[in-house]
Amino acid sequence: MRPALRTAWLLIALACLAQAPAVHAAGVFLRWDQCYGDGGVSNKNFACDTNTGSETLVAGFQLGADMTQVNGNEAILDVAAAGASLPAWWQLGQAGTCRSGVTSMDFVISPGAVHCAEWAPSADVGGGFGLYQLHFLSPNSIRINAACAVVPGELQNVSAGQEYFAFNLVIAHRRSVGTGSCDGCSIPACIHFTRLKVNTPDPLTFALLSGPANGTGSDFVTWQGGVGATFITTPPLGWCAAATPTVKRTWGAVKALYR
Repeated sequence: MRPALRTAWLLIALACLAQAPAVHAAGVFLRWDQCYGDGGVSNKNFACDTNTGSETLVAGFQLGADMTQVNGNEAILDVAAAGASLPAWWQLGQAGTCRSGVTSMDFVISPGAVHCAEWAPSADVGGGFGLYQLHFLSPNSIRINAACAVVPGELQNVSAGQEYFAFNLVIAHRRSVGTGSCDGCSIPACIHFTRLKVNTPDPLTFALLSGPANGTGSDFVTWQGGVGATFITTPPLGWCAAATPTVKRTWGAVKALYR
C-alpha cells in the first residue's frame, strides 16, 4: 500500500475510534476516606495508639446500563486478616466479642465529593448492617452484610457510567490500646467489596454488581498494608488485590522469577 493511502486509512481509523461510545465499567469500588474518583486511598495505616476517633470506608458502584425505579441496594463485604485466625480486633458486630458495636453505617456523602454522586439525591436513604458472619470464607475472615432503601414514593433513576456513593462503613478505634484493648489492631487485613445488588420494586430487574469498577484492585482496600492477608480456603478470593508488599528483592531474585 502506498504511503499516502496508508496514511489516509490510518486517519479514518483514528476518527472512528474517537467517535466510538465510551464503554462503561460496571462494578463496585471501595476506598478509605473518599470515593475512588475523589482521591480515596487503598491502604490505611493506624498506629493503634488511641481509643478515640475512627476510620471511614467509602463504598460505591457504577452501572453498565441505566436503571429506573431503583429503591435500594444490598452489599456484602469480606474481611480477612493475616494469619490463620481472625484476631479479636476484627471480630466486629457479634454480641460478646471484644469489639462488638464498634462499626456503624451512614449514607452521608463527603461534602468534598466532586466526581462521585449520590444515587438518591432527592430521597432519604435508611438502612444498616443486617448480619456479621465470623469465619464465613475461612477461619481468618468475617463477612459483613448491609442493606439500604428509600421509601416507596422516592424511587430513583440511576445512570450508567457515573460513579455513585453507596454508603460509609465507620470503624471506631475503641479498645485499640491500653487496659481492655483487643488484640490484633496492628495485624494487616484485606477488605473486599464482594457484591452489590441494586434493587427495584420488580425482583426481575435488579442489577448484581461484582468486580472492580475502576481497574484491578479498586474493589479491595487494605489495613496496615495488607501483606499476608488472604482468604485461606476459598478461591478465587485467596489473595488481596490491593496488598502492598514490602519485601525488597535483588536483581538476581527478580530474574529468577522469569526462568
